[in-house]
Amino acid sequence: MLLDTNVLIAAFSPDDHFHSWARQLIESFPEGQALAIDTIILAEVCVGDSSPNTVAQRIQSWGIELLDLPLAVAPVAATAYRLCRERRSQQSGEPGSRIPLPDFLIGAHASVRRIPLATADIGRYATYFPEVQLIVPPNLPH
Repeated sequence: MLLDTNVLIAAFSPDDHFHSWARQLIESFPEGQALAIDTIILAEVCVGDSSPNTVAQRIQSWGIELLDLPLAVAPVAATAYRLCRERRSQQSGEPGSRIPLPDFLIGAHASVRRIPLATADIGRYATYFPEVQLIVPPNLPH
């Protein structure tokens, strides 16, 4: 299972609304199955951390694997990203605004690997990667 950035941030932050859910998800994941993050997720977590050079080591100490991002992710992410920009342009009547690309790379990574994605932010993933099984906190509004 791929863990979205917000799951790790919640797990690291006791005051986060989803802290208990994120910690339980990580701590009770079935043995023999892998929890993982990729380069994009690692970079996003590092941005907000006071010790970015130790983030990967702390994540790995929880038994979470670090995955390389396969090249096959690029066209899948680009297709979803383009569709999103076109939809936003049609809704606003303005040229497709630039929105962050990381969520599309993360969603495409889960799609290409055919693995579930744990996240507390389902909007773009559910819309642009409907084939990806999303693991979300209970009572999360859809």
